[in-house]
Amino acid sequence: MGLQPHSALQAVLLLPIHLLVWLYSVLSFLPWYCVTGAGGRKALSKRIKARSTSGRAEGPYRSVDHFDSLAREDFPGKDTLDKLFTHAVQRFGPADCLGTRDVLCEENEIQPSGKVFKKLILGDYRWLSYNEVDCIVNHFGSGLAALGQQPKSSIAIFCETRAEWMITAQTCFRRNFPLVTFYATLGEDAIAFGLNEAEVTHLVTSVELLETKLKNVLPQIPKLKHVIYVDQKKLNTTCYPAGLSTHSMQEVQELGALPENMGRAIMKPQPSDLAMVMYTSGSTGTPKGVMIVHSNLIAGMTGQCERIPGLGPNDTYIAYLPLAHVLEMTAEISSVTYGCRIGYSSPQTLSDQSTKIKRGSRGDSSVLKPTLMAAVPEIMDRINKNVMSKVQEMNIIQKTLFTLGYKYKLEQIRRGYDAPLCNALLFGKVKKLLGGRVRMMMSGGAPLSSATQRFMNVCFCCPVGQGYGLTETCGAGTITEVADISTGRVGAPLICCEVRLRDWAEGGYTSRDEPNPRGEILIGGPNVTMGYYRQESHNEDFFVDEKGQRWFCTGDVGEVYADGCLQIVDRKKDLVKLQAGEYVSLGKVECALKNCSIIDNICVYANSDQNYVISFVVPNQKTMTVLAKQRGIVGAWEDICTHPDMEREVLKEIKEVAANSKTRLCVFIVGWRGCSDRVILVSSSAVCDTF
Repeated sequence: MGLQPHSALQAVLLLPIHLLVWLYSVLSFLPWYCVTGAGGRKALSKRIKARSTSGRAEGPYRSVDHFDSLAREDFPGKDTLDKLFTHAVQRFGPADCLGTRDVLCEENEIQPSGKVFKKLILGDYRWLSYNEVDCIVNHFGSGLAALGQQPKSSIAIFCETRAEWMITAQTCFRRNFPLVTFYATLGEDAIAFGLNEAEVTHLVTSVELLETKLKNVLPQIPKLKHVIYVDQKKLNTTCYPAGLSTHSMQEVQELGALPENMGRAIMKPQPSDLAMVMYTSGSTGTPKGVMIVHSNLIAGMTGQCERIPGLGPNDTYIAYLPLAHVLEMTAEISSVTYGCRIGYSSPQTLSDQSTKIKRGSRGDSSVLKPTLMAAVPEIMDRINKNVMSKVQEMNIIQKTLFTLGYKYKLEQIRRGYDAPLCNALLFGKVKKLLGGRVRMMMSGGAPLSSATQRFMNVCFCCPVGQGYGLTETCGAGTITEVADISTGRVGAPLICCEVRLRDWAEGGYTSRDEPNPRGEILIGGPNVTMGYYRQESHNEDFFVDEKGQRWFCTGDVGEVYADGCLQIVDRKKDLVKLQAGEYVSLGKVECALKNCSIIDNICVYANSDQNYVISFVVPNQKTMTVLAKQRGIVGAWEDICTHPDMEREVLKEIKEVAANSKTRLCVFIVGWRGCSDRVILVSSSAVCDTF
C-alpha cells in the first residue's frame, strides 16, 4: 500500500531531521560526555546503595553511606527544632525566609455554563527575613503565653498552607507547646473529635475555616477557650459560645510585644519532648493522632536532606501542599534549616493556567521561579495530561518535532544521559510552566507511575526523587538518589533508618521469592514515632527490638533489589479476595487506569461476596469534549456523557490503557450518572488476571 498524504509528509519531514539528530549525536556526545561527567553519574546509578546488616534476604537493609550507625542529627548539638531554627537565624538573618503574594484584585468570571469562578490578580512576593520571622515568633509566643497557653500543653492549628502556619509551628517549637495539626479538608466531626481528644484550649485557624467548618462544632468543644485567626479580616462572633475569646494573630503579637509579657520565661524543649500530634485524614474511621517528639523529626529530616545535593540558601522552595501532611511539613522545616526561601502558593494559583489565576496574569511559579518542589503523583499526572493536550493542538510540523525530540531524549535518559539541545530548543517553554528553574522534584504520598516520572524527567529537565515514608516514620523511609535513572522504585533506606521485610504468606510474599526478596515493609530507627495519641489499642504496629530500636509495621509490601533499592508492590489492606478466591489489588487497578487521558480520577471498590470490581471514574471534561466534537456529537455535558458512541470510545480507551499496563481487564459499562459539576462513569471491571 502507498503512503497516505499525512504519512508521506511525516516521512519527508523526518528524514532530514533524523540525519541532523544522528550528526549532532556523533559530533557532540563525546565532548559532552567528558565535560559533564555523565559516565560518573551512570556509575552512581548502578552502585550498591544499601545492603543487609545481617546478611539475610529479609534484612535489615541499611544505607552503605552510613552503615556503621544510623544518623540522628545533621548539625551536632542541634537536637531540638527550636535549636535548628535559632541556628538558621544566626546564619541567614537578613536573607529572605517566607514569602507571600498580595491579592491585588478579585473578579468573578462567568462561565458558558452560567457558573461563576473567582479569578485573582496577584502581586509580587513580599518577603519576611529570617530575623523578621524570629521577631514575630518571639512576640507571638509571648502573646500566647499571656493568653494562658502553658508549656507541654497542646495548641492546635487548623489552617491552609501559608506563612502563618510555619510561624505558628516555630513558635510552638520554641516554647515547648506541642502542636496538634489537622488537614484543612477534614470534616467537622473529625475536627471536634481531635480537639476534644487533645484537650485543646487554644486554636489557630483562618476566618474562612472558622466560619465554614468550625462554627457549627464549637459548642461541642468545651475546653476550647481561645481562637486565634491568621487573617486581617473582621469576624462576626455573635453566635459563638459564651466564654470563647477570639483574637487576630496580629493582636496576639501586639500583646506579646508588651514589656510585661516579653519578659515571661521560656521552657525550652528536650529531644524527648512531644513536638507534634499529627492527625491523619480519618478516611477509615475517626482520625488518629501520631505522637512525634523532637528527636524523631530531627532524625527524619537528616535522612531526607542527605538525598538533596546542594541544598542551601541559593534554593527557593514553592509551598502549596497541605502543611498538615508530613511530606510538606518536613520539607518546609528542612528548607528553613538550610537557609532556603519558601514562597507560598496553592494548587489553584500554582501556574499561569491554574483555576484561580485570571487569564493573562501570572501564577505563583512564574513569579517565584522555584528550584525545589514537592508534589504528589496526582498533580504530576495532571501536568502530564495538560502538556500533552497542548501538544495535540499543535500543527503537524510542531507535533512531529516535539514527538521526535521527546522520544530521542527519553531514550537518552534511559541510557543515563541527557539531550541538551532538546532541552534548549523544545522543552524550555514547558519548563517555564513551573518557572523554568526547578532542579529537583520530590514525589510522595502515593505511587508515581513510570510514564509520569519519565515525562517529568524529559519535559522539565530535572530528576524526580520518589520517596516512601509515613506519618508514623516522620515521612522518612526511602528516597531515590538523584543519579538513579530507574523508575518505579522508591530508593534505598535513608541514613536515619533501616528496612526489614516480614513474610506475608497469605498474600504470597516471602523473603525467598525470586528474583528478589519480598514481604511486608518494617521501618526502624530514631525517626519512628511514639505511637498514637491516647489510642493504645492501635499501637500494635509499633514495637521495640532487643537492641532498644523502635520499629513500625507499615502494612505495605515491598521488594528489595540487588542494589538495595525498594519497590512498593502491594498493600496488605489493599488486597481484596473476591468470591472466586482470587486476590485483587485495588491500588494497582487505580494506578493503571489513572494513566488513561480521559480519566481525571478513579476510585476502585470490591466486596468479598462478589466476583467483580466496581470503578467510579471522573472523566476529564476537556478531553471528552474534544472527543465528542471529533465524533460529531453535540449537546450539554450530560448529553455527551450518556451518548452511546461516547460510552464505546471511553471503554475502548480504558481497555487500551489496561492492555498497555499488561493487565487483562474485562470492562463493561453499567451506566453513567450526571452531576451538576462533573459526570461519574460507573463501570464494572471483572479482573481476569491480577497485576
